[in-house]
Amino acid sequence: MPAIRKRDTTAWIRRVAATYNKKVGEVGYLFCDDEHILAVNREYLGHDYYTDIITFDYCEGDVLNGDLVISLDTVRSNAELFHKTYEEELHRVIIHGILHLCGINDKGPGEREIMEAAENKALSILQPV
Repeated sequence: MPAIRKRDTTAWIRRVAATYNKKVGEVGYLFCDDEHILAVNREYLGHDYYTDIITFDYCEGDVLNGDLVISLDTVRSNAELFHKTYEEELHRVIIHGILHLCGINDKGPGEREIMEAAENKALSILQPV
């Protein structure tokens, strides 16, 4: 289990969701290793590759509900690759999943840039520890 400040992170997620006129319902987090997320990716999405996060969306109206499966191995390696701290990268991945629940996609033309801008905006309102 990563050392995240649950109350602060939850308050931050609620603030970000509110900027999209959403409320946070039930959001589950499964922190795992690369092999587990690969198995989830294969079984549920038919993808044969590693990733940092898989978001399962169960939203109802303006209430965010879903499960975020996060590979801490990939978070760690991406932090090194992008010259970020582990905590910074973990927060980026968490909010990436929340933004998916808010309706932002990142697979189509131009969507990646929209997602990155939304991540940066959300990270900018995260209270420093």
